[in-house]
Amino acid sequence: MRKERLSRQQVKDLLKEAEGLRRQGFFEEARRVLERALAGDTRSAAAFLLHGVVLCQMGRPADSIPSFRAALGIEPKSAQANCTLGHALLSTGQHEEALTHFDAAIRSDPDFPDAYYNRGVALRALGRNEDAIASFDQALLRQSGDPQAWNNRGNTLHHLRRYGEALASYDRALEVEPRFADALRNRAATLERLDRYSEAVSCYDLALTIQPDDGHTLYARAHALLCLKRFGEAAAGLRKLLALDPAHPYAAGRLYSALAQCCDWSDHASLGTTISQSVERRNRISTPFAFLSVADSPALQKTCAETFVADEFPPQPAALWAGEPHERQRIRLAYLSADYREHATSFLVAGLIEHHDRSRFETIGISLGPDLPDSRMQQRLRAAFERFVDAPGREGLQLAQLLRELEIDILVDLGGFTEDGGVGALAWRPAPVQVNYLGYPGTMGAEYVDYILADRFVIPEGCDQFYAEKVVRLPDCFQANDSARRIAATTPTRAEMALPEQGVVFCCFNGSHKIAPETFDAWMRLLQGVSGSVLWLVGEQACVVSNLRREAVRREVDPARLVFARRAPYEEYLARYRLADLFLDTVPFHAGTTASDALWAGLPVLTLAGHSFAARMAGSLLHAVGLRELVTYSLQDYESLALQLARDAERLAAIRQRLVANRDLHPLFDTDRFRRNVERAYTEMWRRFQARLPPAGFDL
Repeated sequence: MRKERLSRQQVKDLLKEAEGLRRQGFFEEARRVLERALAGDTRSAAAFLLHGVVLCQMGRPADSIPSFRAALGIEPKSAQANCTLGHALLSTGQHEEALTHFDAAIRSDPDFPDAYYNRGVALRALGRNEDAIASFDQALLRQSGDPQAWNNRGNTLHHLRRYGEALASYDRALEVEPRFADALRNRAATLERLDRYSEAVSCYDLALTIQPDDGHTLYARAHALLCLKRFGEAAAGLRKLLALDPAHPYAAGRLYSALAQCCDWSDHASLGTTISQSVERRNRISTPFAFLSVADSPALQKTCAETFVADEFPPQPAALWAGEPHERQRIRLAYLSADYREHATSFLVAGLIEHHDRSRFETIGISLGPDLPDSRMQQRLRAAFERFVDAPGREGLQLAQLLRELEIDILVDLGGFTEDGGVGALAWRPAPVQVNYLGYPGTMGAEYVDYILADRFVIPEGCDQFYAEKVVRLPDCFQANDSARRIAATTPTRAEMALPEQGVVFCCFNGSHKIAPETFDAWMRLLQGVSGSVLWLVGEQACVVSNLRREAVRREVDPARLVFARRAPYEEYLARYRLADLFLDTVPFHAGTTASDALWAGLPVLTLAGHSFAARMAGSLLHAVGLRELVTYSLQDYESLALQLARDAERLAAIRQRLVANRDLHPLFDTDRFRRNVERAYTEMWRRFQARLPPAGFDL
C-alpha cells in the first residue's frame, strides 16, 4: 500500500491540530496526528520536533530521542532541536552528550535562555557546580523572571554549602512565584542546615498550603520538628503522612521515635511489632538508630542496617582508595565525628586522644560539626589531636575526597548512624581500614566498614554473625573513659533539686526515648514497694513530664513522686549523682555514657542485660568496674534486686564504697590502659592489611 503524500499546507494543518491537542493535554491524540503528518512528509523538521516534545510530555523521553535526532538531521543548526534533544538526553541520564547539544544550541542562538538553563542542569549532574552556577546566571541574565532557574541556582549553592546565597536565590524564585512549593521546600532544607528549624517549619507549612498531601514535605517537616523537640507536632504530621502513604520510607520508624521521645506509649506495642515485622521483610520502615529502641534483636538490627545502607549509602563502584600502601613510620589514625563539643562522645574519648602514643600513631580529628571557639571540650580536643580538620557540612563524595587526600591509614567513625554522621563518605572507601566505634552501638551493616570495636560482654562469643564488621574484642571494656573528668566541688542540696531530704532516690538520666512502658511498670512497682522513695528523671520537655506523670497515675502512683531535672553544665550534672541512691538502667537501649557518668560520680548502676550491643553496654561497664552483681538477666530479677537494695541501706552503702574504691583499681576508668589495648587492636588491623590479609575478627 502506497503512503499518502501530503501537501505542505496539509502538513501545516496537521501540525496546528496536533499543537492544539497537545496544549489541551490530549497527548496520545496529538501523537497520532503527528505520525500521520510524518507519514506524509518525512522531511518536516517541525513535525519531528513536535513529535519528540509530545513523547516527552507522555513520559517517554527515551522514545523521543530518535525524533529529535531526525529534526536535527534536517536542520542541523536548529537551537530548539538541539535544546530539546539535550533535554531528552538529560532525562535519560546521558549528561555528557546532553551538554554537547546545549552548547550547540547556544552557538546557534547565544540569547537562548532555556539552553543556558538546561546546560546548568547538565553541569550540576556532572558535578561541575561552579560552572552550573555560571550557566544559570547566563539564563537569568536573559530571563530574570525564571523561577526554575533561581530555584536550581539555589540548589547548586546549597550543595556547595553556600547557604546564605542559596537562600537569596530561593527568595528571588519566590518573588516571581510565591506559591512555588519546590522552592519553599528547598528553602526550608537550607534553613535546617543553618539550624534555623523554626523558620524551616514555617516554610514547610507554606509548601503544604499549596500541596497539602506531599509526602516529602510532611516527612521533612517532621524532621525539623523533631530537631526542635516538638515531638507531639512531629508525631501528628507523621500520622497524617502514614494515612496518605502507609509505606512511606522510614515514616513509621520516625513516628515511633517521636512518640518515644515524649513518652507517648499509646501505639507502643502495636507500632513496635509492625516495625519489627517490616524490618524482617527488609522494608524501609526504620532508620537503624531509631530501631535500637524497638527490638532487642541483633539479627533484626543487622537486617535494618543492611536495608538502610543499601538504600541510602550503598558501596560505590569506584573506591577512592585503590589498594596502594602508605609508606610511613607511624600509623596515620583519624577519628571522624560531628560531636567534638560538649557531647557524650567527646567526654569519653578526650583522654584517649591525649594519651595516644605519638611515636607510633599520628592522630587526626575530622570534625563534621561547627567550629565552636567557646567550647572548652572542642578546644581541648583541638589541642589533643596532632591535626584537627574542620569539615562542617561535608558529606558523601566531597567528604570522602577530603579523607582520601589526608592519606589516612585507619579511619575510626565515631558517629555511625547518629545525626550528621559520615557514613556516606565511608561508602567511597577513602581509607584502607575503616572502623565502627562508640557513637553507634550496633552493626552498620556495610561491607565497607571492616571492624567493630567491642568486648566479650557486649558481643559474646558466637554472636559475630549478627555484625557485618569483623568483631575485635578488647580485653576489659569496649568503652573509652576519661579519668580526668572533673566533678563540681559543690554538691547541690536535695532541696535545691526538689528531692526529699529523706527516702530513697532512684535515678535515671537516660534520654526519654529509652524509657519503655515495661521498664516504667517496674519502676512504679518499686515506688509502691519503697515508702518515701522518688524517681529522678530528666524532664526538659513539657510533654515528657505530663505524659510520665499521667502514666504514674494510671499505675496508682502519686505523680509528685516523679522529680524532673533540667540539664546543667557537665561538671554540675555529675555532682548531682551524689544525691541519688541507685541508678536504674533502661532496656532495650542501655545507658552508655550516662552509666559511666553515674559510676564515675560514685552512684551504683543496676542494669538488665539483653541480647544486642545496645542492650549490654551498662553490663560491660559494671564488669569492668568490679560490680557484676548489679547485672541482671530478667525483668523480675532486675526489679527484685532493686527492691532489695532500696530496703537494705547497709548493703547499698557497701556497694557504693566498693565502687569508689574500684574506680582507681579496676580497668573501667584507667584511660592509659584502655589506650594501650586499643592501640594493640589498631596495630593488628594494620598488620593484617600490610600482610595483604583480609579483615578478620580477633580477641585481645
